[in-house]
Amino acid sequence: MPLDQPATTPAGSPLAGVIIGLDIGGTKTRGVRFEDGAPVADESVGSSNVQNVSREEAARNLAELFSRIGAGPVARVYAGSGGIDTAEDARALASLIEPHVPGAAVTVVHDSRLLLAAGRARSGVAVIAGTGSAAWGRNADGDEARAGGWGYLLGDEGSGYWLGREAVRHSLRRMDQGLPVDPLTRALLEACGVEHPNRLIALFHSPATGRRFWAQQARHVVEAAAGGHRESRELLDRAGQDLAGLALQVLRQLRLDGPVILGSGLGMNVVPLQEAFRRYLAEGGVTDVRVLDQDPVFGVLQLVAEPA
Repeated sequence: MPLDQPATTPAGSPLAGVIIGLDIGGTKTRGVRFEDGAPVADESVGSSNVQNVSREEAARNLAELFSRIGAGPVARVYAGSGGIDTAEDARALASLIEPHVPGAAVTVVHDSRLLLAAGRARSGVAVIAGTGSAAWGRNADGDEARAGGWGYLLGDEGSGYWLGREAVRHSLRRMDQGLPVDPLTRALLEACGVEHPNRLIALFHSPATGRRFWAQQARHVVEAAAGGHRESRELLDRAGQDLAGLALQVLRQLRLDGPVILGSGLGMNVVPLQEAFRRYLAEGGVTDVRVLDQDPVFGVLQLVAEPA
């Protein structure tokens, strides 16, 4: 659901002409083509985040995406991606985009910035809970702060990858303790095509699997929790607590009391995680907590319309 726009966009408006919004995640790249503020094409391809795929694969995926969402003059491209921690990161991604949109102004930001804009907020904190996790915020003075977003080897607590890895650790601990296979382990073994938990060790370290593969296994934690599995419910509660902790760090740095906007795949769709997130933020005195009600890519319209 895009942001509401007028039926016609006046000439000279920052939304006039063709704008392409990109939301680049760990598993896919989504592109929306806006013409005078109205979405006219919406396509997805594989990830073009170079922290998750090679630069060559990222370039191929972007080429496919731009071929799908139409040619012709483009006024602006606004891209949000994970892993944009420095100006050099932004420039590297922009260099992959620019050949497809000659003459267009290309802006690259951390994907959490799209999320805040999609939540219709100029200031506040956005929390990503998807393949990875991070929090980013801005106050009314334009000060910015971030927490988390360190990547799966150093952090990403509360993310899909974290939940998938914790499901493996849970299964291995039960194996070491001589306990029988439980519903979470059974679902994980079936999804991975192995018969015994000890096979998960080699599979986890195998080059045949990676961040995206294990992030996809988070669904087994969600499903087991829905079926009453106590340890899976505890994992979702811990994910909500960790994500709330990221938000609180940023709120304190920016001297804000809200809003906090939770988004991305897990954040927008997993109710027990949302409930835990709200509860732990309430314990920290934060009550203005929102779950994103539209995909982050539509935040591009607000970002383009904002004054420089």
